[in-house]
Amino acid sequence: MMKLHDYAGSQNAWKIRQLCGHLGLEYQTQWVSIFTGESHTDAFYEMNPAGAVPVLELDDGRCIAESNAILLYLADGTDYLPSDAFKRAKVCQWLFFETDYIQATIACLRYWNLTGKNDRNAGQLPLRRAKATQVLGMLDRHLRDHDFLANARYSVADIAVYAYTHLAHEADLDMTPYDGINRWIKRIGAIVGGAVPVRYYSEDPLSGLDL
Repeated sequence: MMKLHDYAGSQNAWKIRQLCGHLGLEYQTQWVSIFTGESHTDAFYEMNPAGAVPVLELDDGRCIAESNAILLYLADGTDYLPSDAFKRAKVCQWLFFETDYIQATIACLRYWNLTGKNDRNAGQLPLRRAKATQVLGMLDRHLRDHDFLANARYSVADIAVYAYTHLAHEADLDMTPYDGINRWIKRIGAIVGGAVPVRYYSEDPLSGLDL
């Protein structure tokens, strides 16, 4: 059985849990204590040189790191990832958007806010918030006229972008102006359901430490 190296508060790991829930895939969970350095050991670096969760360890011991790469692997041959080259590329477009733009802004701001790290990052907050507002504007512009991010159907692109975007208010970002995003969040939320709940850094008493 494949194994997911996971951290409860990670929305990147939530993406994998969510897709596995959709697909009915069974896996073992290996919880990683990231704030005590368990992801920065030699053994973990062998699985992921970046020293971050999630990592999917396959039955034969091979490992895949980076949440969106794991999504692509698991979704291959399913309805969540098209086989057509162009449609597949459109899904990848939004996975790369999530990695490039959402991770550096919304995800980072949420992490600081929920783990009490705003003060120690005060010098970066104004620029990060300004960039997050730009990113939300880009996303909203697209979602004003689209029900889903890629190819007019729900896919791993929606799972990946939804993971942090639907929690952007927890990054202390005002979501009121973004009608397109808010409609999309409601639409995707109805598909996602509550079987794979969001979990929080507050479960970990060590989350106030630096990584």
